Amino acid sequence: MSKPYSFEEIYEQNKRRIHYHIHKLNLQDPHKEYYQEGLIAMWQAYEKYNPDKGPMATYFNYTIRHKLIDLLRKETNDSLKQQNYLDSQAPLLPQASPPVTYNELPQLLKEIKSLLTEKQWKWFYHAILLGMPMKEIAVQENTSVEAVKSWGKDARKKLRKLHFEERLKEE
Repeated sequence: MSKPYSFEEIYEQNKRRIHYHIHKLNLQDPHKEYYQEGLIAMWQAYEKYNPDKGPMATYFNYTIRHKLIDLLRKETNDSLKQQNYLDSQAPLLPQASPPVTYNELPQLLKEIKSLLTEKQWKWFYHAILLGMPMKEIAVQENTSVEAVKSWGKDARKKLRKLHFEERLKEE
């Protein structure tokens, strides 16, 4: 069945809806991720819309809002998982006493970099320091997600090993 309006026309008439819902949900969107998700939701709503079930505007509002909420939930869950992982790994990382100061941080990073291979350092820098997802690192480095995970696994082993060696020296 052909649609009376093209998506481009519908988009021009309704693009403010996406901004409205981002604002209404009080979302920060510096990288336009929520806007993109809202645009995808609008496209899906446009494709699935059935005029017999109600006004298009209502369907757009419902679909966009719920897609944005789903993305927010996913990001929140990912953030919690990442924090839980970091909390679980904290005891395995070398303990500095007293805590590392801002001025000592470059030296600590140099030490970590000297322990790791080039690929392991890429994982550490992008995943740990910048918080990039594995998929983005893989795309940036033109490799597979599995390869990036392997770099991380090997790097964590080296960092754990360092911690245990220091413990043995203290005892």
